[in-house]
Amino acid sequence: MQIQVMLTSLKSFVSALVHGAKVPRVLMAEGNEQGDAKQLLRKSYNFFLNCTYKVLSVGPIPEHVAFIMDGNRRYAKMNNIDPEDSHRPGFIALMSVIKHCYELGVKYITIYAFSLHNFRRKPEEIERLMNWMREKIDTFLEDDGFIKRYGVRIYFVGKLEELSEDLQVATNKAMEVTANNTTTYLLVCVAYTSTDEIAHAVEESIPYNVTIRKQENNLATFKIELAELEKQMYMAVGPMPDILVRSSGETRLSNFLLWQTDRCLLYSPSALWPELGLGNLVWAVISFQRHYL
Repeated sequence: MQIQVMLTSLKSFVSALVHGAKVPRVLMAEGNEQGDAKQLLRKSYNFFLNCTYKVLSVGPIPEHVAFIMDGNRRYAKMNNIDPEDSHRPGFIALMSVIKHCYELGVKYITIYAFSLHNFRRKPEEIERLMNWMREKIDTFLEDDGFIKRYGVRIYFVGKLEELSEDLQVATNKAMEVTANNTTTYLLVCVAYTSTDEIAHAVEESIPYNVTIRKQENNLATFKIELAELEKQMYMAVGPMPDILVRSSGETRLSNFLLWQTDRCLLYSPSALWPELGLGNLVWAVISFQRHYL
C-alpha cells in the first residue's frame, strides 16, 4: 500500500514540476500518517531538484529574468477569492519565484508591479493598491530570515514621486534596509512605463551632452550619446534582461522594458501568475540555453 502511495505521489510531483502546479500535499504536510513514505518522497523531491539544478548548470544560466505578473484577477475569480485579496496569492508566487531563481543561479529579478497607466483607475482602487503595496513591503521586510537567506537587495524603479507619501517612505526604507545584500537583486518597476523611462533618460542626458559640447566648443554637432542615455535609464541598476516572462499566455509587452528587451528571449507560459512554478522557470532556462547556443 505504501509503495503504491509513493509511486502515485512521485508521479504527481513530476507532473507538478512540469506544469507549474503545486507540489503534492503528501510531500509537504507535517505529521502525515504515511511516515516513512513521506520522508522518502521528500528525499526523492530534493534529489530530483538537485539533479535538475546540476543539469541546467552545465549550460549558461541567465543573469537576469524579468516578469510581467499577469493573471492575478483571473486566478482570484477562478478560485472565488475576494477581488480585494486578488493580489495576495501573487505575492506568495513572487516569494517562490525569488527562491527558485536563487537556486537556479539567476542574480537579477525584475517585476512589473504597477504601471503609470494604472493611475487611470478609480481613486479608491488606486488607494487600495497603494496600501496593499505598502503592506507587502512591510511583510517582506519583517521576514528577515528570507532576506538574509537569499541575500535580497531591493530596488524600486520608476516615477516614484507619483506614489503616495507613505508608500515612498516604505520603498526608501526597503532599499536602505537591504542595501548591503549582494546575492539576489529584486528590481520592482512601480509607477513605470518604458516610454516614460526613455523620455526621462533623454531629459537627463541633455544637460550632460550640452556641457560636453560647450567644452568642445562644438554645439553645432550636438547629439545624445547612447552610453550616457542608457546610464540615465531607471533600469541602469541592472544588466539587460536575458528572459522576459509574461504569465497567462499573453504576448503583449504592455509598455514594459521596451528599450531593454531588443535581444532577450520572450516566454509566455499559459499559467496564471499565482500558478507559475519551478517547471515554468526550468523550461524558460532550457529555452534560453537552446537559443544561447
